[in-house]
Amino acid sequence: MTTGENSIAGEWQAAGGDFFHSVDPRTRQTGETRFYSATAQEIDAAVRAAADAFSSTRLFPATTLADFLDTSAEEIEASADALIATADAETALGSVRLNGELARTTGQLRAFSALLREGSHVEAVIDSALPDRTPLPRPDIRRMLLPLGPVAVFSASNFPFAFATAGGDSAAAFAAGCPVIVKGHPGHPATSELFAHAINAAVSACGFPPGYFSLLQGDGHDVGRILVEHPFLEAVGFTGSLRGGRALHDVAAQRPRPIPVFAEMGSINPVVITAGALAERGDEIVQGLAASATLGVGQFCTNPGLVLLPAGEAASAFIAASRDAMLASESGILLNASVESGLAQGVARSAALDNVQTHVHEDATQAEGFSYPHTVMQTDAATFVENADLQEEHFGPVTLFVTWKGDEELDRVLRSLSGQLTGSIHCGNEEAESLRPLLDALREKVGRLVWNGYPTGVEVTAAMQHGGPWPASNAAGTTSVGTNAIRRFMRPVAWQDLPDELLPEALQNSNPLGIVRLVNGELTREPLS
Repeated sequence: MTTGENSIAGEWQAAGGDFFHSVDPRTRQTGETRFYSATAQEIDAAVRAAADAFSSTRLFPATTLADFLDTSAEEIEASADALIATADAETALGSVRLNGELARTTGQLRAFSALLREGSHVEAVIDSALPDRTPLPRPDIRRMLLPLGPVAVFSASNFPFAFATAGGDSAAAFAAGCPVIVKGHPGHPATSELFAHAINAAVSACGFPPGYFSLLQGDGHDVGRILVEHPFLEAVGFTGSLRGGRALHDVAAQRPRPIPVFAEMGSINPVVITAGALAERGDEIVQGLAASATLGVGQFCTNPGLVLLPAGEAASAFIAASRDAMLASESGILLNASVESGLAQGVARSAALDNVQTHVHEDATQAEGFSYPHTVMQTDAATFVENADLQEEHFGPVTLFVTWKGDEELDRVLRSLSGQLTGSIHCGNEEAESLRPLLDALREKVGRLVWNGYPTGVEVTAAMQHGGPWPASNAAGTTSVGTNAIRRFMRPVAWQDLPDELLPEALQNSNPLGIVRLVNGELTREPLS
């Protein structure tokens, strides 16, 4: 049973009178539980409790933080059945998808735990003193990363597990030693509440201060704005729309003391298909592209929304086959009314432009649930370059095909692109070396390059880069997926000429933690003599 209350440092509260309901996407019916929007006082209490908790957790050893992450994963797994049933009722994502996402969520927590136990995340660097250097001696300088402080995490609509209450942003902040205040997504509030119970149980079991985690509910903008404006908050993690991410970025920048916002805001993820690829395996690419574009009803930030290919008979045949493949099946259920209305409005704007052809699966609209038919649009390179609106993300099963004539026209298309999360190239067996200029041009626009593959499916690894130039994200030098995400919530500090006994263990001469350190330009685990 869910209460609809907010979790403020382990205490469940509903002090305000504003409330909202979850909605079943399959039926459009509202649930019975009232979820109460957090008041300004509750938000203040949550952030102050987080700041109090940070006075302790900033000094916790990495192994203590790792134990908390492992315990959180165990508590989540103990609630798996209830979480999957509840999330399915709120998102219509289905038990197969949600089981996989649950495994990813607990896997992320354990991946950060393993990183903490290994220890290199602090990036310890030691440059020993050079007292005999001329004309001036060099002091002893040692540097490492430390946690920022209380972090606000905004849940995503399309990943109620992996990018929500206990998702990647929360896991990275917890691993850094930062208390987390989650702003739950109104599309899955009951799911958020169940996750909060699991995390609170881990907080209690590990003896952490209760302010290490809080959950705030709300279906408007006020809760998020008040949270980001709080003077004790130190950073924000966000996954969602460009509009939402930009709004939070602006609020944080306008504070008397600005703080960083790490926002992942979507992408159209261009896919370039060469003449050689069309000739050698066009039919295979058709099927793979259609599957990628309709995966999860197209509601992925890595959905391949733009396909670029050389004009000609082969391209025309490929587009026709892709259209048939995409329109052959009905669309599934969308997450919520906002996604449905936003998708309809966005496609209508694109379809109204001159020289844009639109093909829609006429029988795909569901009688009841939130839905949008599989849609294929087509235009040429000149039209695409002249209309910036065609770069709008269509968050659903919609793909735009653009044909180009010659390398110069393709280069103009690539130069016109805004920042993207991913860029993909499909080429023939003998084309790879000749495509280096294309690869280099696309590289400047994306955070991840995909070769002869599809952008959907983001591995949680240390090498993964999930972020890109604006507007894919507002911090292209960071990632929101993989263990390197921890660095968003840490800051470097240098110690100069301190006595060894006053240094953090990671920087002491004896290297008591046994971690890899960069000592005088060389990576080593050896102690300093």
